[in-house]
Amino acid sequence: MLAPQLREGTGIRKGKLGERWKEYQGSKNWEGLLDPLEENMRNEILRYGAFVQAAYTSFNFDPSSPSYASCKFSESSMLQLCGLPETGYRVTRNLHATSGIRPPHFLTKRSSYIGYVAVCQDEEEITRLGRRDVVIAYRGTATCLEWLDNLRSMLTQIPNSTLECDMPQPKVESGFYSLYTSQDDTCPSLSEEVIDEVGKILRTSDSTKPLSITITGHSLGAALAVLTACDIRAAFPSSPISITVISFGGPRVGDRLFSQHLENQGIKILRIVNTHDVVTRVPGIVIDDTGVKGHAKLPKWLMTGLQGMPWVYAEVGQELRVSSEDSPYLNPNDFAMCHDLEAYLHLVDGFLSSACPFRATVKRDFLQLLAAQATTVWCKALTMLSPSTSN
Repeated sequence: MLAPQLREGTGIRKGKLGERWKEYQGSKNWEGLLDPLEENMRNEILRYGAFVQAAYTSFNFDPSSPSYASCKFSESSMLQLCGLPETGYRVTRNLHATSGIRPPHFLTKRSSYIGYVAVCQDEEEITRLGRRDVVIAYRGTATCLEWLDNLRSMLTQIPNSTLECDMPQPKVESGFYSLYTSQDDTCPSLSEEVIDEVGKILRTSDSTKPLSITITGHSLGAALAVLTACDIRAAFPSSPISITVISFGGPRVGDRLFSQHLENQGIKILRIVNTHDVVTRVPGIVIDDTGVKGHAKLPKWLMTGLQGMPWVYAEVGQELRVSSEDSPYLNPNDFAMCHDLEAYLHLVDGFLSSACPFRATVKRDFLQLLAAQATTVWCKALTMLSPSTSN
């Protein structure tokens, strides 16, 4: 994917967050900030979305390349070469995900570049944000093995949970968890990379000044972002860091106990959901007080019996819901486009409130940005499914 061009009118617009930064990070569950969408909140969502786009842009999609599935750029130049030259952040580590699936003979690469850690180091930007911010950004599915891991949708128990042993344990989707925790002979697990890097950052940071960790991702990356937040809190339970997830087009990650576990840990999660994006409605089913979500109410005894099933999931955090139908540029019946990250950012930029039409003065020119991308991530990712082009 080509780097998005940050022309006048399409770049990230910044406002001073000051003492309210904790509210924008979800300390009050974004009450009063989402519907209608407050302007600083819009800008923060778009800003973190640009970090996710950089994870896509820096990924080598060419299966014929010797460096396929790695980062195309050095850490020092990555954000600049991805069209984000003035963020005030510096990339400190590239991150990799490893599939737990034993690959067929035509696939030899199990570990792939999945994202990066970046730390805000510009004092002017730190002042604007009201704290030093650490970004962990993840791309979505791009390799054949990642697609196969996505299909492993049964729930699996999280080992070494902080809950008492005799209590029911939280469960998460087995494929996502495998990608997060697996390693191979040449690469540690994503979990190990993240915890090691966050530990270094905490040891070198001024403990008297506020620090936030914002984990953001799209699609598969959104699921990994939730697992990462849970992992960081468990690894550093006494640290006063603020941990927030801002996700785009994310699938379901875990069961009701996992959702409660995240809430008890104080992790704040904001899910950006396109009504027409089917990825946000999988895997499994969700059971709430009205029964199976989107269907008729079930008898209480049946609901109770279903809760422990390995395909019953729960939503997490707060939701900002947008719709492809609201934009004059998008086709709500186009599955790939409804899931595209740039489409999500376009919809966020045009959203005013659930009671207002799409704003005509939307700054993010979706058509021009889409043309600059050459093709969508989904089309590139689908080429990975062909054995003749994989290595």
